[in-house]
Amino acid sequence: MAGLKVVFVVLAISFSLGGNWVGAQVHHVVGGDRGWDPANSDLTSWSSGKSFMVGDTLWFAYSAAHGFIAEVKSKEEFESCDVSNPIRMFTDGLDSTPMDKEGLRYFTSSNPESCKNGLKLHVQVLPHQDRSQTVMPIVATSEISALAAAEGPTTPSGSAHLSSSLILLSFAFALLCFVMGQ
Repeated sequence: MAGLKVVFVVLAISFSLGGNWVGAQVHHVVGGDRGWDPANSDLTSWSSGKSFMVGDTLWFAYSAAHGFIAEVKSKEEFESCDVSNPIRMFTDGLDSTPMDKEGLRYFTSSNPESCKNGLKLHVQVLPHQDRSQTVMPIVATSEISALAAAEGPTTPSGSAHLSSSLILLSFAFALLCFVMGQ
């Protein structure tokens, strides 16, 4: 069920962007294709290397049967999994929250056991900046990929974004057809 929700999130994001890629906000589906899932409790790995900026949106796709998601106020509440006084409780199974100001944000599972096993996420929201002017660093995993990266362009063209969007949309549609067929 969470997989189907992720497909709908991907479709909604694809349609909402509508080709306006330059300087566009980023929609982050927390946990990637697995979503917010107790079996995927290493959200720190998922978030590493990502930039969260004012104007971006976090999307949470999860099964409410495994607990809700709480946004808590402090690092202490986050580390101790204390959800007794949350800023906000996400309960719908598919929720989003805008990154509307700079600073640290803390999200934890309302299920104490899942939270203590690592099902929680903290993000540093950075000031808004135009991503089209930012050259993202390239991490090479081998000498060959380092050479290939050095020879490639530093900023993608609009057509690359459009074809990526169409590929993503086609993949999401195929996945949706597969899920609905079962």
